[in-house]
Amino acid sequence: MALLLDEPASAEWQSRLLYGILDTGYLAPEDFPRAARELIAGGAGILQIRAKRQSAAEIEGLALAVHPLTREAGVPLILNDFAEVAAAVGCEGVHVGQDDAGVARARAVVGPGKIVGKSTHSVAQAVAAHAEGADYIGFGPLYATPTKPGRPAIGLADIAEVHRLVSIPIFCIGGIKRSNLEEICSAGARRVVIVSEMLMAADRSLYASEVAARLPG
Repeated sequence: MALLLDEPASAEWQSRLLYGILDTGYLAPEDFPRAARELIAGGAGILQIRAKRQSAAEIEGLALAVHPLTREAGVPLILNDFAEVAAAVGCEGVHVGQDDAGVARARAVVGPGKIVGKSTHSVAQAVAAHAEGADYIGFGPLYATPTKPGRPAIGLADIAEVHRLVSIPIFCIGGIKRSNLEEICSAGARRVVIVSEMLMAADRSLYASEVAARLPG
């Protein structure tokens, strides 16, 4: 069933298992729409735009190019930071980090009914983000990854514990690949974010579909 994007914070989006990130570290801006189509076709249920070195105006251009595609497909589009841009474009949500203004500030900007996610790097941060009102959390990086240079890997030991303590959707992230997906799921992960390997796959749709089929939910 397609998500009713006029009500993006309904429970339906929470059933999505594979979260894709369109990252300017791996994609040229002109490739964002094509990559979005391919990831959606393969089963990515949420997409995020992450553009760490672009201006707000450039990020708005990326969002305007991608949002009609995600909206038509019923896939929430999340912006990494830049809550004001997310609100202007009408994106379904925003994602904030530990060093950003926080969930309440982001929600005040994007408005009620939007999705606000938060990055967490420990069980304590995950519990705090839940208490803060985040709609979902990213939990990681599980492995060292060039996407997050300088951020130490947290490993797999706390995956089961964070799922025991936190009831909102938890998307494990950081260095996840097809080759380590089984051990991540065995450790208790139900949902994942994959960035570099999925974006650089020769067939992104096939890659996404193969990963989605292996996630336990």
